[in-house]
Amino acid sequence: MTTSPQQPLPPIAISMGDPAGIGPEMALAAWALSASADLPPFFVVGSRAVLAAAAMARGLHIPIVAIAAPDEAAAVFETALPVIDLGDLAYTPGEPDDAGAAMALRALELATGLVRNGAASALVTGPVAKSRLARVGFSHPGQTEFVAHACGIAPENAVMMLAGPSLRVVPVTVHVALHSVAGLLTAALIENRAAITAAALQRDFGVANPRLAVAGLNPHAGEEGRMGHEDGDVIVPAVAALRAAGIDATGPLPADTMFHVQARATYDVAICMYHDQALIPIKALDFDEGVNVTLGLPIIRTSPDHGTAFNIAGTGTARPGATIAAIRMAGECAARRAANPLPGTMPDATA
Repeated sequence: MTTSPQQPLPPIAISMGDPAGIGPEMALAAWALSASADLPPFFVVGSRAVLAAAAMARGLHIPIVAIAAPDEAAAVFETALPVIDLGDLAYTPGEPDDAGAAMALRALELATGLVRNGAASALVTGPVAKSRLARVGFSHPGQTEFVAHACGIAPENAVMMLAGPSLRVVPVTVHVALHSVAGLLTAALIENRAAITAAALQRDFGVANPRLAVAGLNPHAGEEGRMGHEDGDVIVPAVAALRAAGIDATGPLPADTMFHVQARATYDVAICMYHDQALIPIKALDFDEGVNVTLGLPIIRTSPDHGTAFNIAGTGTARPGATIAAIRMAGECAARRAANPLPGTMPDATA
């Protein structure tokens, strides 16, 4: 399926996530606020019965209409939440089980496939419980790795970026123990993550000349070897190689002075060496609007930067800001790709 920049984009696909978590109610709340938030049309892949029960629990009076295919969503979206219904399931907020995990996996698989074949313009994934997914045959570390595999992309070429109104961050290493980070860092790994990030900022975020601030690993960026050798031996050569390739990269920079307001004005993304170095500042600054974006894919994939929140599911207290931000960002990135396709991907003018 091809779409010219002049044609309306296909709707965005949202996988429901674990039905016992806050994913269903966040999708509902996002639809309820879609007009005021100026969101593009979207549809949910999941259980209509779960969504209806979640709406009742949250006190939302939302029409929910089953659709057979994404191209039916636009006609429904203004008056009802469109859903590709995967079947009935009991709504048990805060009580995850294997049946719910299996539903979440089916939703993820189908939603990813619909974006891959062009029936949907972008993918927004609802939060899942990875341990529960593993019980029903999910073999990937997380949804990011699943989507990368489905797209034929090697895991090392799928880069996680967390983005909010105040900050963008990329962790070079992600879900590994802190004591393992130094041994995993290489100049090639940093270069690869940073180069993919720079290209994605240009293509999907409209940043013509991305400025990358590369954090040091050790306190004071190693202080010339007094506090560790990794900054000089690994990060310095990586930054030099990025600059030689024409990428505006600086570093290694002391991480403790990178995230105040004046420092953030000097760069477009912070390349961080490990998980918490990246996620603590963005969650401190943009907790309710943080978006997880997977860079380096042939499709657009975002997700709210929070988990299943089983402890508050069904209580009506979860805030939909991150889901709304993820949908909005997915739509903006998809529109930029449609307006500026890569060479060889222009739609056939004679079609």
